[in-house]
Amino acid sequence: MAIPSSITRFGKTEPFELQVVRGQVENHKTVFKFGYNPDINGTEETIWDVGGIYAYPGSAVAMTVTTDAGTPANDNGVKVVVEGLDGDCNEVSEEVTLAGSGTATTTQTFFRVFRAYVSGSQAPTGSLNITNGGTTYARITVEENQTLMAMWTVPAGYTGFLDHVNIATGTTFANQYITAQIVQRQLDGVFRVMMKQTLGSGGVADFIIRYPILVPEKTDVEVRALSSGSNNLVSANFSMVYIKNSSVDTNNYSP
Repeated sequence: MAIPSSITRFGKTEPFELQVVRGQVENHKTVFKFGYNPDINGTEETIWDVGGIYAYPGSAVAMTVTTDAGTPANDNGVKVVVEGLDGDCNEVSEEVTLAGSGTATTTQTFFRVFRAYVSGSQAPTGSLNITNGGTTYARITVEENQTLMAMWTVPAGYTGFLDHVNIATGTTFANQYITAQIVQRQLDGVFRVMMKQTLGSGGVADFIIRYPILVPEKTDVEVRALSSGSNNLVSANFSMVYIKNSSVDTNNYSP
């Protein structure tokens, strides 16, 4: 089988990260997740488009994409890709096209939804909500054309390695601070803290993790924050490499 060319094969160097993204390192993948919450107050919230603590599906369900445009028919033909995990926690995605009613429902069922984006040339005129049974699992805010969700779940058969976290805040009020944390929950477990940080107004916390944190398969990871005041803006992002379990030796790891 042909191997993609790399300058490393000719005795030179090339960043390992670039090799992974190019598909040159077998059984390795990468993910970069980013989120934004424009209104953090005194109660902890997930860093995502909708606000509040994120509620995960209890089982794999179909997702309905619905525009909130004043005239739903204007978004007829808008194409949206929904990405996540199926009932076995395998990576899945599906593209749907909004009908004249401004809705479309997936045939694929999702146990997790961690990204959605507009995939065609037509932009929606309203925000798009990805829901099931009255619960919103993702939102594409109008003009963003992409979800902003600082959360992800490690697929089945893979182990994640968290290597970078960035959290930033902004507010028009003086003497307020943000307490932010990145949390993880293994399947059927409880959320526990991986990292916690306090930020002043306009503060930025940027962590390059020299020895990446191992995150087991089927583990949910998300960034949350609360404020000492109100109306704080918080953005967050993190990155991982995730590797096939057959290529991972976890004997030396202590969580």
